[in-house]
Amino acid sequence: MKEPNKISCRKSFTDTLLALAKEDQDIIAVTSDASGSATLTDFANTLPGQFVEVGIAEQNAVGIAAGLASTGKKTFVFGPACFYVARALEQVKVDMAYSQMPVKICGVSGGVAYSQLGATHHSLHDIAVLRTFPGMEVYLPCDVRETRRLVEKMVDHPKPAYIRLGRNAVPDVYDNDDFDFELGKANMLMDGNDLTIIGTGETVYHCLEAGRMLKEKGVNARVLDMHSVKPFDHEAVVNAARETGRIVTAEEHSIYGGLGSLVAEVTSQECPVRMRILGVPDENVIHASPLEVFRHYGFDYQGIFNACMEIIKD
Repeated sequence: MKEPNKISCRKSFTDTLLALAKEDQDIIAVTSDASGSATLTDFANTLPGQFVEVGIAEQNAVGIAAGLASTGKKTFVFGPACFYVARALEQVKVDMAYSQMPVKICGVSGGVAYSQLGATHHSLHDIAVLRTFPGMEVYLPCDVRETRRLVEKMVDHPKPAYIRLGRNAVPDVYDNDDFDFELGKANMLMDGNDLTIIGTGETVYHCLEAGRMLKEKGVNARVLDMHSVKPFDHEAVVNAARETGRIVTAEEHSIYGGLGSLVAEVTSQECPVRMRILGVPDENVIHASPLEVFRHYGFDYQGIFNACMEIIKD
């Protein structure tokens, strides 16, 4: 496994946003006592007039951000993902999605990034909930380069969106900045015709590693980076189903309602195939580091490899 990049995705996000905000006074960062967690200190110190601190009040943060957006400001809300997809959910539903205010929520420390803090601080239901809100978009970048490209797209994007970011630095998926990036379109990282592996967010690197391990065993896997969960790339999934006949999904999310469910919804209606959905089962997550959690539930690279080897025998 590669060494993690020294910069986390959350830092890549705020560094990129700060650079853009220096040239655009309409960009506003809002946070709920999370400057440190969201790596917003440089932004706050450099552009205090474009920074709003509301204290521990996530509902207010969303409402204020929506109000600013209604005046033409390009607002980004930062804070722990677990609170913005639970405590402030009504405001996200009404002030953002229903009102179609183009606020961007940057949910930091998403999934099991807070690890040992337990279930209260995990966000393993965010995809399932937010994809049901009409007009709400959901993105999970996989590394620092993809995060940077996503920020550049989001600044002038006219839709409300939720962006889940992890806490720690992660290995690079992309070796340079020269790659196609389009909202609503999956990126094919490896091509193959034996089966397809689909990941989102921090599982993408594990999917890619599993694909490389399979290659050494003579199994040619297609690997898709599904950074855009909503809008969703139906075409890439249908093509994968038809051309490879088997799909394994891996996500840092409940097995209910997330990426695996999305893929199953598409394939069951258009091209049914054998599937394995890897994620967190119906239980509170074990107290362990994020990587240990990935390993325990089988959505790290070894677990994905094992699932792939099993499904090709079916």
